[in-house]
Amino acid sequence: MTAPLDGVVVADFSRVLAGPLATMTLADLGARVIKIERPGGGDDTRSWGPPYAGSGETTYFESANRGKESIALDLRDEGDRATAHDIIARSDVVIENFRPGLFAEMGFGWDELSARHPDLVYASISGFGSAGGAALPGYDFVAQAVGGLMHITGERDGEAMKAGVALVDVLTGKDAVIGILAALRRRERTGRGSRVEVNLLSSLQASLVNQVSAHLGAGVEPGRLGNRHPSIAPYEVLRCADGPLAVACGNDAQFARMTAELGRPELAGDPRFARNPDRVAHRDALAGLLEEALAAGTAAVWAARLNAAGVAAGEVNGIGGGIALAERLGLDPVLETTGADGRVSRQIRPPIAWTPGIPAPSVAPPRLGEQDEAIRAWLSEQD
Repeated sequence: MTAPLDGVVVADFSRVLAGPLATMTLADLGARVIKIERPGGGDDTRSWGPPYAGSGETTYFESANRGKESIALDLRDEGDRATAHDIIARSDVVIENFRPGLFAEMGFGWDELSARHPDLVYASISGFGSAGGAALPGYDFVAQAVGGLMHITGERDGEAMKAGVALVDVLTGKDAVIGILAALRRRERTGRGSRVEVNLLSSLQASLVNQVSAHLGAGVEPGRLGNRHPSIAPYEVLRCADGPLAVACGNDAQFARMTAELGRPELAGDPRFARNPDRVAHRDALAGLLEEALAAGTAAVWAARLNAAGVAAGEVNGIGGGIALAERLGLDPVLETTGADGRVSRQIRPPIAWTPGIPAPSVAPPRLGEQDEAIRAWLSEQD
C-alpha cells in the first residue's frame, strides 16, 4: 500500500524536539522531508550528548530525525536564502520554530510566502504563542513549570517535579501533525493553504484533561499525589514482597475481584471501601491493608494473578523492561534504519499500525548536509 503522504514535500526549518518530531511523523507517513540546518553545527540536538549512537550521532538527535534529508543553508546568506525559497516553492508544507517574528524578518513570513504560494501549509511552533509570549524562550522544562504540570507531579509532601521526558515538546509535536494533516485535507477541498500555529503552553494545558477540568468546573486547585489518582482508588503503586506494583482499579466490581484474589474479600464490603468515593476518602488505610496482603508474594506473581482476574496491574519496569514486554506481546517495538553509508540506527517503531500495511521507516537520521548535492540537483531538475 502506498504511504498516505506519498508525494507530499515538507521543508523543515525546525530544530530540537517538537518540530523535528512532527516532521519525522510526516516522514513516517510517506512525506519527503527536507531538513534545512545551519552550517557547522546543524540542529542543536546534534551536540546534546552523551549518550551517542553507534553512528557517532547523539541518541537525542536520532530520536526525532529518521527518514529525512539534510541540507546545510545559512539563512543570513543571500544565495542560501534563495535556495531555501526554491525548496519552499516545491514544498507542500513549511514548518518552523524560530522565535516568533524572526523567520519573517529573514523573508520567510506567512504573509510573504502565502502570497507567493497560495496553496502552502505553513506551520509555526513556539513556546508561548506569537502575542504576549512572543519574546519568551520556549523550553519544555519551563513550560512544565509555568503551565501547572510540575505542580501536580511528584510526591505529596515533596517538591514539584518535571516528567521524565520532554513531554510537552512531544505533545506539541503531535498537535502540529494534527493541524498540518487537517490543513492538507482542507487544501484538497479548497485549493488554499493555511497557517497552523501551536505552542507549548496551549498543548500542555489541553493535555491536563481532568485536572484542568477540576479547576475550571469545580474551583479545585489540584496538587501532587505522587502515584495516586485524584478520583480513583486504589490507583497507585503498592509494595509487594520484592518491590512495587502498579495497580489501576477502575470500578467497584474490579475492586471486589481484587480483594478476592488477595484473600481479603471482606474489604469489598467494608463501608470505608465499598464504593469508589469511600475508597478515595480512606485511601491511606486501604493502601496499608492491601500492602499487608501483597507482602505474601512478588510483584510479578501478583501482576499475573490480578491481570488474570481482570484487574490492571504491572511491575514498574525500566525502559529496557518496557521494550522487552512489548516484544513478548508481539508488538515488534524496535526497527532498524540504514543510512547511505551503511550505518544502522535502532529506533522505536511508529505507534500506528495500518491495514493494509504501509512501508515501515527504513532511512536513518541524516548526517549534517548529507543530501546537499542531491537536493540541489533536484532543484535544478525542477527548474
